[in-house]
Amino acid sequence: MTETARHSEPRYGNRPTMKDVAARAGVGLKTVSRVVNSEPGVTPDTERRVQEAIEALGFRRNDSARVLRKGRTASIGLVLEDLADPFYGPLSRAVEEVARAHGALLINGSSAEDPEREQELVLALCARRVDGLIVIPAGDDHRYLEPELKAGVATVFVDRPAGRIDADTVLSDSFGGAREGVAHLIAHGHRRIGFIGDQPRIHTATERLRGYHAAMADAGTQVMDSWVSLGSTEPGRVRAATERMLSGPDPVTAVFAGNNRVTVTVVRVLAGQERRIALVGFDDIELADLLGITVVSQDAAAAGRTAAEQLFRRLDGAGHPPARVVLPTRLVPRGSGELPPS
Repeated sequence: MTETARHSEPRYGNRPTMKDVAARAGVGLKTVSRVVNSEPGVTPDTERRVQEAIEALGFRRNDSARVLRKGRTASIGLVLEDLADPFYGPLSRAVEEVARAHGALLINGSSAEDPEREQELVLALCARRVDGLIVIPAGDDHRYLEPELKAGVATVFVDRPAGRIDADTVLSDSFGGAREGVAHLIAHGHRRIGFIGDQPRIHTATERLRGYHAAMADAGTQVMDSWVSLGSTEPGRVRAATERMLSGPDPVTAVFAGNNRVTVTVVRVLAGQERRIALVGFDDIELADLLGITVVSQDAAAAGRTAAEQLFRRLDGAGHPPARVVLPTRLVPRGSGELPPS
């Protein structure tokens, strides 16, 4: 191998340092530091030489020392349930917009609805010294975060409350939204209404089930055990539950779907039915307007924005007790929820 070839190979892991910049520009290390940190005391000609050296070498400032000196990393962590879930797209974008307005970088990851993975992600972000966290919790015990909270890591929980600790929380009105959605079906003549929801350990699933029962009780309707199914949102499980509700001696005439993933599977099952079954889903889904799917819509962007703004208030020194914000939902009638019993 020639000398030229050896020098043309990339030096992975050997990033240029401020010493390299100083040597190339012919200045002292302190001068480079002043230019990099936008401090006064450098002549325009010297600053130009330093900037040219920075550009030629591809130098990037190492913020580790600044972190130790100032105690802030200008970064926040966002732990979602599932990055592929359409609900979390606008939520994540809203958080990023607020972070950017505050000059902070957003780092996110997915817990895949696994409490252990959630804890690993959260603690990994804390180990990287993020200033704050926004968490959509998968677990129901967050005492593992107590040392981090005491150390000053601001934390806000979204969509579901923290378990066994007091923390800022931003929720949608799952109970009220489900109650309104089921009441809408009742107002269109339905009494045999099925509920298909997520796993019972999840706060939103139990709140929406509670709203379902409240609406049925308001109408004086007794709920049959066969009309309710909680569990995984895996399509096979939801399909089987839907088909059971639509068959037998006392089939349902309407379905309330507990979240967007459930709604998608229920729509596919209903498409193959001879009877027209009414449907209301919690959460909007893609093409719901074209398909005529009535939904209880929650504002994911507002949830993300509210959580991020609360997080930065904490980082700016707000010392009030943990706040719980509940955002309203909105019923969007599009046709499927207005069908009468067949």
